[in-house]
Amino acid sequence: MRHGRAMHARTTSHATEAPNRSPIPMGEFVALIASIMALTALGIDSMLPALPAIGDELGVAEPNHRQYVITAFMLGFAVAQLFHGPLADRFGRKPVIVAALLLYVLTNAWAAFSSSFELLLAARAASGAAVAAGRVVTVALVRDCFAGRAMARVMSLAFMTFMIVPVLAPAFGQAMVIIFGDWRLIFGGVAAVSAGVLIWFTLRMPETLDREARDAFHLRNVFNGYGVMVRDRWAVGYTLASAAIWGCFFSFVGSIQQIVYDVFKRPELLTLVFGAIAGFMAAGAFLNSRLVMRLGMRFLSHLALVATLGISALHLAVILAGGENLWVFIALQAPMMAAMGLCNSNFSAMAMENMGDVAGTASSLQGFVQTMGAAVLGAVIGQSFDGSTVPLYTGFLTLGLTALLIIFVTERGRLFRRS
Repeated sequence: MRHGRAMHARTTSHATEAPNRSPIPMGEFVALIASIMALTALGIDSMLPALPAIGDELGVAEPNHRQYVITAFMLGFAVAQLFHGPLADRFGRKPVIVAALLLYVLTNAWAAFSSSFELLLAARAASGAAVAAGRVVTVALVRDCFAGRAMARVMSLAFMTFMIVPVLAPAFGQAMVIIFGDWRLIFGGVAAVSAGVLIWFTLRMPETLDREARDAFHLRNVFNGYGVMVRDRWAVGYTLASAAIWGCFFSFVGSIQQIVYDVFKRPELLTLVFGAIAGFMAAGAFLNSRLVMRLGMRFLSHLALVATLGISALHLAVILAGGENLWVFIALQAPMMAAMGLCNSNFSAMAMENMGDVAGTASSLQGFVQTMGAAVLGAVIGQSFDGSTVPLYTGFLTLGLTALLIIFVTERGRLFRRS
């Protein structure tokens, strides 16, 4: 208990010790962090146009089961985060990311040659487990260099930059299926891009964790780090709220192909629809990066959460009134996704605010809770698809209200503070 208190004291003090500067030129730092983060989006979003072709070739009879290509990836992604963080605290950020990116290249090659749906799902789970380091260790790496609002600004800039990938990834996947007639080429493309990012990171990014700050890899140290996190009200509250919001996002990603194909009967517009919505998310991240230093993380994220709830309620009302079409769907979904992105940029930074001395381990546990919770919630909503968008927006409204309640309890009723 005494040891845990000491760790908490060091962690709290560390919040002011980050140098708030990047180890390489700032533009390159943001671009490199964004590229590593984007490999996850590339591994998910490029699959969307290929899901019908994958199902047809590998004998998937139930259309909703095609979503398992996404779900398997996210489950592997969630579980592996428990290991990447402690390893990064023990061996440093760089070797863990290098090993993970190499494994990501190999598992995508495995997926490209899968001869059954079961083998493909296993390869997808392994790919998700590998690229999970891109979520956990990059957050810890950024936390090594930045703290507080400065960290939120860097994460927003990285998020804005990597949102180029969700705009382009479905087009890449669609080209592989329509032009070349082979969904397997998608995995080859992901492997090639990942190899390029691996080389760039290896050559340019120095280690950001000082040797004296590294922890011996003992389960006691890992659980002590977890204890620091679970005793911090803000870390727990904003992690759970983030899981709820990410659940909305994953349910959207899992359902969007069927919505565009089966609800609106416009399969040729999938890339346009997804790209337009992703573009709004990038705009939300840019807006956050410009305003967060002045208005603060709490004020902006709480406002964005209320906006998310308002838009989702309006959209559900429009659907039930029979007034939805594809263009209404885009017009309401895009700003809501932008608000969700603004929420999560700040939720992640606030969850890590007091975690400086156990950044890798805390990011690991937070990432597991966020991703596992979001994957399960998103899968439940996605598997409820019934040929309409009602289950999706009912899920959005439910999870948004859940996130608001969690934050209300976490902040003890004091919402919209500028601190």
